[in-house]
Amino acid sequence: MVMKRFLALVFLVFLFSVQSLSVFGIQRFPKPEFESGYIQPETLMPAPRAEMLALLDIAVLILSLSVVTWLVLKKRSRKGVFWMSLFSLAYFGFYREGCICSIGSIQNVTLALFDTSYVIPLTAIVFFIAPLVYTLFFGRTFCAGVCPFGALQDLVAFSPQKLGSRINAVLGVIPYIYLGLAVLYAATGTDFIICRYDPFVGIWRFNASFGMFVFGGLLLVTGIFIARPYCRFLCPYGVLLNWSSRFSRKHITITPAGCIQCRLCENSCPYDAIDIPATSKNPEDKRTMGRKLIFITVLIPLLIFAGGWTGSKLHEPLAGVNAKVRLAKQILNPPKDTGKPETFEIQAFKSSGKPQKQVFDEASLVLKKFYLGGWILGGFIGLVFGGLIAGRIITRHHADYVPNKGNCFSCVRCVDYCPVK
Repeated sequence: MVMKRFLALVFLVFLFSVQSLSVFGIQRFPKPEFESGYIQPETLMPAPRAEMLALLDIAVLILSLSVVTWLVLKKRSRKGVFWMSLFSLAYFGFYREGCICSIGSIQNVTLALFDTSYVIPLTAIVFFIAPLVYTLFFGRTFCAGVCPFGALQDLVAFSPQKLGSRINAVLGVIPYIYLGLAVLYAATGTDFIICRYDPFVGIWRFNASFGMFVFGGLLLVTGIFIARPYCRFLCPYGVLLNWSSRFSRKHITITPAGCIQCRLCENSCPYDAIDIPATSKNPEDKRTMGRKLIFITVLIPLLIFAGGWTGSKLHEPLAGVNAKVRLAKQILNPPKDTGKPETFEIQAFKSSGKPQKQVFDEASLVLKKFYLGGWILGGFIGLVFGGLIAGRIITRHHADYVPNKGNCFSCVRCVDYCPVK
């Protein structure tokens, strides 16, 4: 396994070198400019080529999902999944430069639902739906060997440590918050924050800001000791995959036959995604179970309301990054220092000839959207916390070592530890 990781890292360095030469070539030979005013005409080839590339991306995605699913469920081969993940890293990561990806497609789908003028690309639809469909039937095989984000983090997971169920549960709330914010900002046409704060796309393109390079580097360094930190504690698309995988009927199992309780697989999962057998010698009486049910039934609505109310109170700070709201604030509160140069937004506003009332009306409409969105986002987060508390109170009893369907990445590591063949 160490040799495989070494070869993979050599391969990764090679891809970095090729990508660097490509970027250098683009910067060295820019598009020519003519002083005479001549405008270079657009060629006819790029549009058909772009369409064919989009179809190629879709074909590679479907083929990769099918191959990885076959390797996971039929061959139960960790080695095969590993090499497929390297292919996905090379193609979807370095060659396609992380665009379009299933994670970012959340924003495209959201914007298409709330803005009828937006024409969503076919690739965005397929990259959003296809992994969810495969996950619904076969578990998170997309995470196992198709997602380049997971593949990159898998390469550095040299010494993963267990975090414990409580820490995993608390940190696991962050992706839900990230998902809610991403949907809110996309629905209001404010920003695609998943793309803006993507920690790895800048690495593949060599054009990230210093801060994002540091962020991506920290995630990879953290990934040495905490396997797949982005996938487990940040990825918003992982929330949807988690939900879908819970209903999968042909999910990977640790053993192909009955569990013999040898405990060899107990520490095999670096993601803490194996449910250890839990049996109850003294089952709870009906009165205790009834009290817990009543408590949860009362608690969850209260958390939803409290979260929604809190979110509505935060709608102005959340809307502050919207361009229309930001422009309205700059008009209402001009800088006291008259010698300070005007912002780009103010210059564009003055040159457009748009009346101030129209600017304020547009900003007011955006604030109303954020107020409603704040209620929905806060209520959603309250529901997540309620589900977390309910999961800690209600104990599920099972006799075998089984993968947790929601959290399992279908990486097939645990299979090699099982003596039952």
